[in-house]
Amino acid sequence: MRVDLFHTYKVQFYRSNAHIPNKEALLFEIVFLGTSASAPSVHRGLSSQVVIHDEFRFLIDCGEGTQRQILQSGLGFKRLNRVLITHGHLDHILGLAGLLSTFMRWETIDKLEIYGGQWALDRISDLIYSIVLRGAKPPMDLQLLQIKAGIIFDEDDFTVTAFPVWHRGPDCFGYLFEEKTRRPFLPEKADELSIPPGPWRRDLVNGKSITLPDGRVIHPDQVLGEERPGSRLAHVGDVGRTDELLQAVRDVDTLIIEATYMQEETEMAEKFAHLTARQAAELAVTAGVKYLILTHISRRYRERDVLAEAQAVFPHTIVARDFDAFQVRRGECMKVEQIKEAANAK
Repeated sequence: MRVDLFHTYKVQFYRSNAHIPNKEALLFEIVFLGTSASAPSVHRGLSSQVVIHDEFRFLIDCGEGTQRQILQSGLGFKRLNRVLITHGHLDHILGLAGLLSTFMRWETIDKLEIYGGQWALDRISDLIYSIVLRGAKPPMDLQLLQIKAGIIFDEDDFTVTAFPVWHRGPDCFGYLFEEKTRRPFLPEKADELSIPPGPWRRDLVNGKSITLPDGRVIHPDQVLGEERPGSRLAHVGDVGRTDELLQAVRDVDTLIIEATYMQEETEMAEKFAHLTARQAAELAVTAGVKYLILTHISRRYRERDVLAEAQAVFPHTIVARDFDAFQVRRGECMKVEQIKEAANAK
């Protein structure tokens, strides 16, 4: 029942905000499609999340069953043309076969870009070309893009940076989503100057001086505030050590990271190159993270026990469930239900 009620609201939320032009209000959004470790459970699908910024969508990993989770979430397939792969293990890539198969039949997109390390892309290439397509032509411009550490996507107001993580197998990556430093638009200043809504305000936001119909020249400095850093969201898939992550995730507003084991099974975590909930929380403390969201949860544990272990070290911890959605602002991480409650309270 919880999932059904939440699903109903989430569909309404994304439809109602689909065309909002105010980037200040949207920032980064993260929707969890699958949160289970290694194998699906009754309540959790395999690893997959969608990060949204304005009109851009990034699917991070694509475990088995992801396309059904996309449909159930209400997100749909529109603009879902960029896939970021953390590593090449099957529980993170097998869903690409079904996703591409669906695109071949009725969900058409013009272009699909799959980013990942070379080892992961080799396995994905075998999956797509040897099993799904078997000599057929891809239904869209399909690009497998090998990445290295550094910026892999640079838009006007945000970047996506890949950074290496240590796990079983080569070429494993995490991803950092960063809004560029910007000067916020001050609508009260614009109102004082009687600047009409529309292209004049848009040009000022973009740093251009304007000439109003009455002949007045308005410069950006007259309606823009002081520079401030944008929001930062870091996503780490499977990982076996945290010391190499410190620089990449330092001071992020929200860190999403695995918590496959609990501290009682530290040796098992080390053997399979995974983290315990406590280790993830200790990283959040050391790196100065604002909020921590744990995912990749094993079926062997109760969610409340995983949460308790992490919150004992880092109180601002959340354990994600399938279909949970959050908005990440500078210094803030709000669950979608909380946003709805805040709006209703006004």
